[in-house]
Amino acid sequence: MKNKIIQTAGREQLGEFAPAFAHLNDDVLFGEVWNEEAIGVKTKCIVTVVSLMASGITDSSLLYHLQNAKAHGVTKEEIVAIITHATMYVGWPKGWAVFRLAKEVWNEEVPAPTEKDRFQSEVFFPIGEPNPYGEFFAGQSYLAPVSTEQIPIYNVTFEPGCRNNWHIHHAKSGGGQMLICVGGRGYYQEWDKEPVELTPGTVINIPANVRHWHGAAPNAWFSHLAVEIDGEDASTEWLEPVDPEAYSKLK
Repeated sequence: MKNKIIQTAGREQLGEFAPAFAHLNDDVLFGEVWNEEAIGVKTKCIVTVVSLMASGITDSSLLYHLQNAKAHGVTKEEIVAIITHATMYVGWPKGWAVFRLAKEVWNEEVPAPTEKDRFQSEVFFPIGEPNPYGEFFAGQSYLAPVSTEQIPIYNVTFEPGCRNNWHIHHAKSGGGQMLICVGGRGYYQEWDKEPVELTPGTVINIPANVRHWHGAAPNAWFSHLAVEIDGEDASTEWLEPVDPEAYSKLK
């Protein structure tokens, strides 16, 4: 799955003052144009830097796009060659101005991205914070609310090897849960049934009062949306952990 560019700066900074502009910035420019697949993100970063340089824009927007270029694989040697080449066409003062910013960006010490950072770049939904229900999980998981109105939806992310305990979503009527895999690879299993592999796009419908567990594959990160289905007297009963020996046989 290719990395998806997600931008929220428009809404964060101008959402109330200029909502139409914020929409165009976040949803059209970054949401559509930056995610169009004819050319790669690294190439788009280079085109953007040169375009801003040619326009004489050397403020924070250029700094952001230089940082973005570095984050998407443009090396120090490449940016030096790019700026030098562009300077021959757009002017010497512009070259000096861009080099001052580029020198700051490529000389700074940036911590290497973590495995969590890498996985976040692969999934559309945020990973969120450590799961407050972690006591019912083996391994580290994270929880991010996607919708808290009408139908509650949460993105649940599991580090490799993480899975939740056996549990049951009780309800007198209705109830249950729906899982939609949005990244990585994991498993779902009902009591006395074989595990089902989950990959992006897999949908699992869990009826109420069914004993089950779900989580990551032993060697893969995994994210799914958990859609809570409204039911009468709905509650969750947490049970014993998944047998480690049985889990270790999964691939």
